[in-house]
Amino acid sequence: MLFALSPAKALDYDTPPQTATHTQPAFIPQAATLIKTLKTFDPAQVSELMSLSDKLAALNVARYQSWSKTFTTKNAKQAVLAFDGDVYDGLSAKTMTPKQLDWLQAHLCILSGLYGVLRPLDLMQPYRLEMGTRLATDAGKNLYQFWGNRIASYLNDRAEVDGSGVLVNLASEEYFKSVDRSVLKTKVVTSVFDEQKNGQTKVISFMAKRARGLMVRFAAENRVKKPADLTHFETDGYAYITADSNAERLVFRRSHAAA
Repeated sequence: MLFALSPAKALDYDTPPQTATHTQPAFIPQAATLIKTLKTFDPAQVSELMSLSDKLAALNVARYQSWSKTFTTKNAKQAVLAFDGDVYDGLSAKTMTPKQLDWLQAHLCILSGLYGVLRPLDLMQPYRLEMGTRLATDAGKNLYQFWGNRIASYLNDRAEVDGSGVLVNLASEEYFKSVDRSVLKTKVVTSVFDEQKNGQTKVISFMAKRARGLMVRFAAENRVKKPADLTHFETDGYAYITADSNAERLVFRRSHAAA
């Protein structure tokens, strides 16, 4: 099976990677096209476009200006080790064994506004460009139009190699919207993580994000092969809820003591 995951805003380029193994991104020419556009923006324009503070806008303008078409271990880092935040805290790739990272490389697809799709060990230069950003290009008024059917076609190619015909969606709606479902040939199974307390059930964003990372780690540790294998996921107190699930939607719930 393949797994789709969102990227993260937070980045860690300070911690040395535990592996030297790396690969090159698939969509460097497309990323270069976007960077060329972003290089024309000053900090005030980036701040307005992305709703960033002046400090973050200046940081990312500097990133765009220093971005290079050549990716090396001096200017880039493996994507799964560079991303930080809730999802990647749950995944904790920094503590994975080489064999687990190899499994991730074969099965995990990280969606990205700048890079389209990244394999875990693809080198990634630091950036900020969320998929929902209304960045106009010659292809259209936003990144969904820019990427078109490229991401879905890429996933189809990966699915042919994988052979399972299943894509587990652990990405946010903003990012999975970049996958053209009319082009995608695989079956999509979406995992949902919610919390139950005082008789009420709801999805809490940061908890769900972390759970997505935890599920990818569970998949790597257990080398899962089919959706049914995921129903055994019980990390951090989550349990599979058969009554609320179906073939395309797997629901996992965590119960909390009443307040």
